[in-house]
Amino acid sequence: MPFHSSHRKPPNPKDRLGLAVLLMLASAAGFTLMGVAVRWSGDLPLVQKVFTRNAITVLLAALWVAGDRHGPLLSWQPHSWRLILRSLSGLLGVACYFYALDRMPLADASMLNKLSPFFVFLLAGTFLGERLSRAMIVALITAFLGAVLVIKPRFEVTMIPALIGAASSVFAAIAYTLVRSLRGLEPPHRIVFWFSAFSTLITLPLALHAWVSPSATQWRALLGIGLGASMGQFGLTYAYQLAPAAKISIVNYSGIVLALLAGWLAWREWPDAWSLLGGLLILAAAVLSQIQRSSPRPGSHLPLPVSPLPSRRRKGILEQHLKRNP
Repeated sequence: MPFHSSHRKPPNPKDRLGLAVLLMLASAAGFTLMGVAVRWSGDLPLVQKVFTRNAITVLLAALWVAGDRHGPLLSWQPHSWRLILRSLSGLLGVACYFYALDRMPLADASMLNKLSPFFVFLLAGTFLGERLSRAMIVALITAFLGAVLVIKPRFEVTMIPALIGAASSVFAAIAYTLVRSLRGLEPPHRIVFWFSAFSTLITLPLALHAWVSPSATQWRALLGIGLGASMGQFGLTYAYQLAPAAKISIVNYSGIVLALLAGWLAWREWPDAWSLLGGLLILAAAVLSQIQRSSPRPGSHLPLPVSPLPSRRRKGILEQHLKRNP
C-alpha cells in the first residue's frame, strides 16, 4: 500500500531528472571520499567513525535548518514516523557499510553497498506505486551484471563482511524509499538534519565509551569522513526528491567506478580486464536508461483538453442531450 498522509495532501512538484542525475553523481563522489577516509582512519573504533560522520553532518545541516521557514522543527506531524524510520535505517546502513570498508577492498564494499538501487526498485514499486518500463529493468540488470564483473566478490574468504556489506544496501534502500515518500512534506535539509541528529544522539554514549585519541592523520581522515558524507547525503536527499527513485537509482552505480579510481590513486589497485568490461556495462546501462527517459511515452503527442469538465457536469450534459434527442 503506498504511503500517504492523513494530515494534508502533499504537493506534486515537477520531476527534474537532469538535475537529479547531477546531484546523484556529486553524491557518489562525496561517498567515495568518505570511503577513502574511512580506510585512512585506520584502527579507530567503528562507532567513533560513525559518530564523527554524523556529528559533522548535523552541524552543517543545523546551519541550513536555522534559516528555513518551514514551521516548527520539533512539532509532530503524521509523517514524522517516516523521519524516524528513515533515520534508523540510515544509521544501520552506515554502520554496516563502515564495517565492510574496514575489512574489505574499497571497490568490493562499494559494490555491495550499491546493490541498494535494486532494492529501491522493489520498495518503490511496492510502497510508492512507481513503475519501471522494460527498458529500465534491462538497464538495471545490465548495471548489476557490470557491477558483479567489476568486483568479482570472493564470498568464501570474506563471508561475514560481505554479508554485512550487502545488509548495508538493504538498509540504504529503505532509507532512500522513505526519503522519496517524504517528497513535498519535508524539505531535504530537514531530512538530513533529523537523520544526522538522530544518529549522533544514538552513537554519542557508545563513542565516548570506546573513544581512542586520533593522530593528526586520523583527525584529517575523520574530517574527510564527515565532509564527504555531508556532500553525499545532501546530494542524495535532494536527488530523490527531484525525481522518481526507480529512475535515478541506477546512477548510484557510478560510485563503483569512482571507487575503482580512488583505489588506484590511493593504493595503486588497477582494475583487470573483467573490471573494465563491467565498467563498460555500467556505462551502457546508464546510456540505455537515459534514452528511455528521453523517449516520449505512447500517446504523449496527443493534445490534452485545456479545461476538462468535472465528471458530474459531463454526466449531466449527456443526460440532457439524451432527453432532447431520444
